[in-house]
Amino acid sequence: MSDESTLPQFAAIVVAAGKGLRAGGELPKQFRRFRGKPLIRHSVEVLAAAGAEPIVAVLADDTRDMAEEALSGIGGIEFVGGGATRQESVANGLEALAATSPQTVLIHDAARPDLPSEVIRRLLGALQTHPGAIPALPVVDSLALAGDGEMMAGKADREALRRVQTPQAFRYANILAAHRAWNGEKTAGDDAQVLTEHGGSIALIHGDERLKKITFAEDFMTAHSAPFRVGQGFDVHRLVEGEELWLCGVQIPHDKGLSGHSDADVALHAITDAVLGAIGDGDIGTHFPPSDPQWAGARSAQFLEHAVKLAAEAGFALGNIDLTLICEAPKIGPHRPAMRAAVGAMTGLEENAISIKATTTERLGFTGRGEGIAAQAIISLYASA
Repeated sequence: MSDESTLPQFAAIVVAAGKGLRAGGELPKQFRRFRGKPLIRHSVEVLAAAGAEPIVAVLADDTRDMAEEALSGIGGIEFVGGGATRQESVANGLEALAATSPQTVLIHDAARPDLPSEVIRRLLGALQTHPGAIPALPVVDSLALAGDGEMMAGKADREALRRVQTPQAFRYANILAAHRAWNGEKTAGDDAQVLTEHGGSIALIHGDERLKKITFAEDFMTAHSAPFRVGQGFDVHRLVEGEELWLCGVQIPHDKGLSGHSDADVALHAITDAVLGAIGDGDIGTHFPPSDPQWAGARSAQFLEHAVKLAAEAGFALGNIDLTLICEAPKIGPHRPAMRAAVGAMTGLEENAISIKATTTERLGFTGRGEGIAAQAIISLYASA
């Protein structure tokens, strides 16, 4: 199996019915933003790209709207209500697949966003000779048995132990029968335990450290590929008569204004793109397309505030802004204090973290001829709790 196109057909269940209280925040953790997008979307996109069809998302009853928004644009998603336990939630997902009865199914936790496609290949390959397969990693630390009073009561043989991950892969008929036969008075740690209780065998395939589960608030911070990010943005708008001139959220007296679908605040557009670029979440046109009439004449402050909010949901706070405006006129210096104050109000930054500079092109090019204004912004983000 050299690429996704050669993978056997399979369905997938993504379990996202928990509340994720240990991760903190107002939203259940599976819908909080992580590396630029909702946590659940990361693994669902990988499963969809690998050919999973359908993909069943198992949800708490009051999170359907959040899930639809988080997974918008991904085809083949079915939404199913969860149960009181994880085992009941998975059973609901399996029953939802009964009409299509796929040969194989992968069952994954939404809280494991970084899903390598090679793990999917290994799991599906193992199902050719086993009714179930799970990714597992060796235990590298020494283990101790705890006794009364947190005293060491003995040692455990780490050579015989493995750390179990998801997705877990099964022949559909086998895992469905096992869940239907499950004794509801017992607690199932995972679906592999459900199958082995029903007499099925489980193959261990090599997992991946990238499949770390996001559990606590600090996981959102430490799971970033870097503790800080840098983003840059660039924008240009034409100067025309009959338009207002807005820069950094401040109206500037001038005989011409900037032309655009919104208020054409070229400075805020550049800063917004820099923030979105730093979290890898598209650009201003992605979130506020000029083809959408609702943004006609809109104040660009809401664009920047939205980008800062997305960065916060992804676990980052704004560190500083360095903005350069490129124009022959108007003079920026007299308006700089008001601009810094306005940008500070939008972003929550102290004014000493906001630099607004201006330069000319010595009358060269479109800015030199007074035909437009350009802006370039560089921003930093740092990982926050």
